[in-house]
Amino acid sequence: MTQALVVRARNGDAQAFGELLEDHFELIFRTAWKWCGNRHDAEDIAQEVCVKLGQAIGGFDGRSAFSSWIYRITLNAVRDWQRAGRRRGRHADRYAEIAPDEHPADQEDAATSGQLWAAVRRLPEKQRDAVLLVYAEELSHAAAADIMGIKEATVSFHVHEARKTLRGLL
Repeated sequence: MTQALVVRARNGDAQAFGELLEDHFELIFRTAWKWCGNRHDAEDIAQEVCVKLGQAIGGFDGRSAFSSWIYRITLNAVRDWQRAGRRRGRHADRYAEIAPDEHPADQEDAATSGQLWAAVRRLPEKQRDAVLLVYAEELSHAAAADIMGIKEATVSFHVHEARKTLRGLL
């Protein structure tokens, strides 16, 4: 189904492109949120990715899975957002918000999880991307390698190095 929509969208079918966006928007938004840690920024990034997809869909060659291609565009948009944030002096890492009406045990778990993902977002770019793809997105090392455009062994190396770095950060 996705492949047929992609072919139609590449040929200028606006309805097919709209269906592709509808089918993949949750993936785009969820990925952006995990990378940046902030809902508002993730919404902005997701909208930007949708615009970029519209501009780039004609160039999708089908050599990789459409979802892998979307991941790459989303990761590039997040990196652009992070660079722009540094230029504006904004702090890119944000801790998870904890609602005051949550149970104390839930708050503790949320705080720990928030601190972990905030630390992950402080990792060097390739380590961060590998960890988020493998652990947050639950992709195989092979799938992460395809998205990152590197070898599977290199993904494993980045995950290993990230674990060592995180021990020092936490």
